[in-house]
Amino acid sequence: MTTPRPSSRAEQRRRTEARILEAATQAFFSAGYDRTTIRAVASAAGVDAGLVMHYFGSKQELFRRVIDAAPVPEISGAPGQATEQILAGLAQRLASEPVASLALLRSMLTNPEAASAASAGIARYQAQIAQAIPADDADLRAAIISAITLGITVSRHLIKADELATADPAQVIRLLRPCVLSLAGRPDRSGPR
Repeated sequence: MTTPRPSSRAEQRRRTEARILEAATQAFFSAGYDRTTIRAVASAAGVDAGLVMHYFGSKQELFRRVIDAAPVPEISGAPGQATEQILAGLAQRLASEPVASLALLRSMLTNPEAASAASAGIARYQAQIAQAIPADDADLRAAIISAITLGITVSRHLIKADELATADPAQVIRLLRPCVLSLAGRPDRSGPR
């Protein structure tokens, strides 16, 4: 009985697809969505452009797969723990310019196809946040928290808003903590709905 060779056709396909995906990740991170071409991705992966299209179908699908493969920050635990995880991630993005994610953010802001493809990644992050929120409107609260952190990152690194661009990350986090805690915590039942 013969054993299948380790480089079977299916294995070769997986390796080629992984190589293309890695090349696309680097291209999208460095050049953004608009300036990345299928030909450039194919060249970086050492394959023909037709093969990229065969595996992924379109540039938008390739971008979506890059977003899907990107790690989503782990958010879990009680609301207070989740808040600290969210704020720690934001503090890291404020302290050092996240070059790779900024290229993706810039792409989302300037290209509807990129925004559409990235929405799945944002939804995964919001779903993790929502799981930690003990409220009927957890999904809305998670979307607001996500929008706040995204807005702060964009304002600091892309727009370079005066005060926020130069602010001490620790001070920004200190000021933001009560807001995120109030959104992530148990809703106040004493006031009107």
